[in-house]
Amino acid sequence: MTDPATEPTATVRVRVWDLPTRAFHWALVLAVVSLVVTAELDALDWHMRIGLGVGALLVFRLVWGVVGGRWSRFASFVHRPGTILRYLRGQVQPGEHFDVGHNPLGALSVLALLALLGLQVASGLVADDEVATTGPLNRFVSSAVAGLATNWHAEAGKLILILLVLLHVGAIAYYRRKKQINLVMPMITGDKQLPADTPASADTLATRLRAVVLLAACLALAAWVASLANP
Repeated sequence: MTDPATEPTATVRVRVWDLPTRAFHWALVLAVVSLVVTAELDALDWHMRIGLGVGALLVFRLVWGVVGGRWSRFASFVHRPGTILRYLRGQVQPGEHFDVGHNPLGALSVLALLALLGLQVASGLVADDEVATTGPLNRFVSSAVAGLATNWHAEAGKLILILLVLLHVGAIAYYRRKKQINLVMPMITGDKQLPADTPASADTLATRLRAVVLLAACLALAAWVASLANP
């Protein structure tokens, strides 16, 4: 007789990433690539517009991290240091579901990227290249602060952002090649093969409409910030 404890656990397709989260992810990828390209080409008007769009996306993600689908919420992947250490030791407790959304290490990477992008947007809003481009909030800060923000935005911040992106891509490649885990496909389809008792993220028409309204509000906020450049 087969021991039930040794039988493979039956899996089903579970909705992990709701459509708003997936749309945010790929929009942010496109925006970050566009920011790097426009910076290198000195297309600073477009760089500023895209930066404001990234700001809107980040505000959207912060709110969606509270009201979005289960696995998109910060509560599902922001862990205490002790929990992260247990994960690194392989001491996973029942019901922690580290294999569903972001595992504790992946969560740190995501949080670092969001924080750095937020800092890049904030510094860009007050930056002044002293040639042709000035952030819409530049007039609200001193020249010293503007200078520091400009240097950070164009030098250290840009370099660290590129390094974090490369680290993120490298981690995805590592999981694909070494662990045979495809982290990209679930962010396209929204689903993963998981044990049947895994809770799913809500991804209904109502949640998607709520996301559209939220995004519209975030874009309106970005447009208002842009308008502050002209007193």
